[in-house]
Amino acid sequence: MSAVLTPLAARPRMTAEEFAEQYAGKRVEFLFGKVVEPPMPFQFHGVVCNWASFYVTQHVLANGLGHVTTNDSFVRVPTPADPEKVRGADVCFFSYARVPRGRFPRGLVDVSPELVVEVKSPSDTWAEIYRKVGEYLANDVLAVIVFDDETRSATVFRPARRQQLFEEADTLAVPDVLPGWAVPVDHFFAE
Repeated sequence: MSAVLTPLAARPRMTAEEFAEQYAGKRVEFLFGKVVEPPMPFQFHGVVCNWASFYVTQHVLANGLGHVTTNDSFVRVPTPADPEKVRGADVCFFSYARVPRGRFPRGLVDVSPELVVEVKSPSDTWAEIYRKVGEYLANDVLAVIVFDDETRSATVFRPARRQQLFEEADTLAVPDVLPGWAVPVDHFFAE
């Protein structure tokens, strides 16, 4: 008598919420149903992230604008090919219009930040950076700032607009997202 093989039931794919709950506090992203651990960046990456967070937070607090998150905080970026995708953003700004005043919600929030800041790591390719930027912008992020310590520059991306390059001697501003915020680019690369 021959054995009859029956296919195993397909394991349900993890949702973004299940991922966030299981991997909270870990430096990972959720891409195409897989948990991906990006390479750890060097210390200078953290220096630039710190200055970006400092200057954004200082302005947001002084003007009562909203919340700032850091440290690769989870941001949901569903795409048609990957509806459960979750990225880890270096710095995010959420206005009070998107996340009301008070304690920031625990877990994965259902809204996108208005601003995302990414610092290019040595292990990042520009193709990967552009992919992330596109995902953020396709999910209601109004502006993405990418810092590049090799060129000591910042580039601002917005939906349906040409990117803006800010060189080291320029002053970075995103008046459509953070009115009144302006910081010399070289301040983000202070050592």
